[in-house]
Amino acid sequence: MAEKKANYSAESITVLEGLEPVRKRPGMYIGTTGPDGLHHLVTEIFDNSRDEAMGGFANDIEVALLPGNRVRVVDNGRGIPVDIHKQTKVSALETIMTTLHAGGKFGGEGYKVSGGLHGVGASVVNALSVYCRAEVHKDGGIYMQEYSKGKRKAAVKKIGPSKQTGTIITFQPDPEIFPNTDFDFDQIVTHMRQQAYLVKGLRISILDAREANKIDDSGIFYIRELGLNTPSMSFYFEGGLVSLVRFENEHLKPMHRNIFYVEKMANGNDYETVEVALQYVEDISSRLLPFANNIYTAEGGTHVTGFKTALTRTINSYARKNNLVSEKEDNFTGDDVFEGLTAVLSVKLREIQFEGQTKGKLGSVEAQAMVTTVFGEAFGQFLEENPDDAKAIIQKVVLALKARKAAKAAKDSVLRKGALEGMTLPGKLADCQSRSAEESELFIVEGDSAGGTAKMGRDRRIQAILPLRGKILNIERARLDRMLASEQIKNLVVALGTAIGDTFDISKLRYHKIIIATDADVDGAHIRTLLLTLLYRFFRPLIDAGHVYIAQPPLYKIKKGKEVHYVYSEAEKNRITDENTGDIQRYKGLGEMNSDELWETTMDPAKRILKLVKVEDAREADRIFDILMGSDVPSRKSFIQSNAKKAVLDI
Repeated sequence: MAEKKANYSAESITVLEGLEPVRKRPGMYIGTTGPDGLHHLVTEIFDNSRDEAMGGFANDIEVALLPGNRVRVVDNGRGIPVDIHKQTKVSALETIMTTLHAGGKFGGEGYKVSGGLHGVGASVVNALSVYCRAEVHKDGGIYMQEYSKGKRKAAVKKIGPSKQTGTIITFQPDPEIFPNTDFDFDQIVTHMRQQAYLVKGLRISILDAREANKIDDSGIFYIRELGLNTPSMSFYFEGGLVSLVRFENEHLKPMHRNIFYVEKMANGNDYETVEVALQYVEDISSRLLPFANNIYTAEGGTHVTGFKTALTRTINSYARKNNLVSEKEDNFTGDDVFEGLTAVLSVKLREIQFEGQTKGKLGSVEAQAMVTTVFGEAFGQFLEENPDDAKAIIQKVVLALKARKAAKAAKDSVLRKGALEGMTLPGKLADCQSRSAEESELFIVEGDSAGGTAKMGRDRRIQAILPLRGKILNIERARLDRMLASEQIKNLVVALGTAIGDTFDISKLRYHKIIIATDADVDGAHIRTLLLTLLYRFFRPLIDAGHVYIAQPPLYKIKKGKEVHYVYSEAEKNRITDENTGDIQRYKGLGEMNSDELWETTMDPAKRILKLVKVEDAREADRIFDILMGSDVPSRKSFIQSNAKKAVLDI
């Protein structure tokens, strides 16, 4: 029996008081202390103001980024109560700002529907902020309280009169908690635009006043009234979810004219509603944006399950009833009916349950039946009343079914061929000796010349080389069967070992570093983009798991006497060159290097520079791929013109 190291008694138990648990384990409350967690603070405070708007008590919200990495959220709602709370014996404002699970969303008539049902939003933000200030305009006065790291500095006090109502929360994230406290204006704008679509009649303004010299504290919407020369956006939509579907599809060709829309109470009460808008487009991917009490549930949940069930069942039923498919034809699957679909699903419930504190997945069981019933009935009626739209939708789904079968046959052929040949790897692939995926690397290089140099310069034990011949197929609008007809893509699929499509298995990945190494010119950038499009659309888990990298070969080799410098940017070249500089060699391609140079600069794990490929915002990335790699030429032209100044030209 092991020797006892210490007594385990009541004295061993640590009790964290107040908001100390939040500071001790912030990840439990906001998911991460990285950029996503930082921006989640804005969302938590904004959600409180948005809930006022959902209840009909506010119609204007302003979010401002201020100097010193501070954020200010203002609404013209009722204002947080400031009278003394019977249970805590302090102001209700102080209770909400400094106590977990305190708020007006647990019962009573404070809110019929709310997103912040955990009652932790404001207090968690307060706990994780080095400075926080709450200002309430209510009952003819202005009430204020300040905090630091979740603790009040003084009691709530009245600081003046006011004819307005509303709440102003200003906070500054604690750098002890967040390694990076720089907010991304575009990320905040994207979220706020989405919220404006979801709450009809709500105006949301976002301002970047971080460079402003002076911020006036007078009035509720003071920054906007001052008219400061700052980047700003303002959103207001009467169209709701239909407007959001139009926005998502602005670069895509609709398959039918009318956008389906329904908003209806479930079970006969006004605090349980289902709202859905959808339209099919000429595309092979799908876009589903699910929300629960206006919170984006990226991981889905019970409402999504109900939606998929109703969509599949309704389309199958209509197609059979109207003889739009033959009796011998298989039923459509969920994958078939989802191809090319853009849909926004929003449910609102009085009592709501999320899985996880960050509310990424809806767990409320009743939501599934609500959506299945309300959406199923309304969509069935839409198909009956709009036969031209219905026919176009069914034709789209039939095409998806045929393509799925063709893709399965092509995929099975590729995998079966590999199995029959003992999983013979592509002839172009120079594999590594190691059979440990954790240490193995696959370099995807441009052309036979660079491939030959890389094969000679590599570490044969852990580094494999797969050369590409020219530019691969643009798969943005290509189905799986056409993709696998491409020898180069087929070689890559077999080399990776994960299979593709519904049989994709990341556990079978043969290399844990997939490194794209292309020339530092326009053609190289194009090939790199084509490869990233392929990996994003069909091997997305590899990117999410951090397996995809971009090599950074040098642009120049500079000799200064006996010293040799490899330079990776124009700025670095200008910094190094002087009167003692000899010949400057410009590398146009990897094939121009000898094997020793390529190893030393681009392949040696001890010296090389690799860029990890990440997808910070998958939906925005999806839209950019649609614009740049799709068939909408005017949108692509507009994007290039708008972003031309950001381009780095290789002249």
